[in-house]
Amino acid sequence: MHPKEERTVVIVKPDGVKRGLVGEIISRLERRGLKVIALEMFSATKDQMHDHYPKADQWITRIGEKTLANYKQYNWDAKKELGTDDPKEIGTMVRGWLLDYMTSGPLVKMIVKGVHAVDMVRKIAGQTMPALSEMGTIRGDFSVDAATAANRDKRAVHNIVHASETPEEAEHEIQFWFAPEEIHDYKRAEEDIMF
Repeated sequence: MHPKEERTVVIVKPDGVKRGLVGEIISRLERRGLKVIALEMFSATKDQMHDHYPKADQWITRIGEKTLANYKQYNWDAKKELGTDDPKEIGTMVRGWLLDYMTSGPLVKMIVKGVHAVDMVRKIAGQTMPALSEMGTIRGDFSVDAATAANRDKRAVHNIVHASETPEEAEHEIQFWFAPEEIHDYKRAEEDIMF
C-alpha cells in the first residue's frame, strides 16, 4: 500500500463533543492534508466500548503499571488511594473508568486517510496525557487534564480524542466501527500539488 493510502480512526470523545471542538479537530486534520472519508456522531454502548478497547492482560497490566508510575512520581500511595498496588487490578479499574467516560455522552467517529495517517494524526492529537502535550496539538491546546487528577477523582483522563496507535489497530477499528458503504473515498483538489 502506498503511504498516502493509509487510513486511521479518530474518535472525538465526550469532552471534545460537549466543548464544541469537533469542527476545530476536523479543520486541523484537513489543513494538514489529510482527508475525512467517513464521519458520524453516535452514542456508544458499554458493550461496544468494551469490544473497542483491548482486553488482553498485557494491555490492562500496562495501564496499571503506568498508573503506578504516576503515583510513584508524585510520592502518592497507590494502595491507600486505590485499595491495591497490583498493576492488573489497577488497570482493570482504569479500563472501567474509560468505558464509563466513553459512554457518558455522544462521540464523533471518523476515518482519516492520507500520508502516514496513523502517525500524522497522533502527532496532531498530541501525547495521551494532555498535561504533557505540546502546545499546538489538540490535547496541548484544549486540555489540561492529567493522570494524577483523573486517578484521584477515579475517572478516565479527559483527553478529547482517540487516535489509532498502529496501522493494524486502525484497520481493526475501521472494520469494527464502519460498514463499507459508510466510507467515501475521493481525491482532494490539492493532492497532486501536495504529494
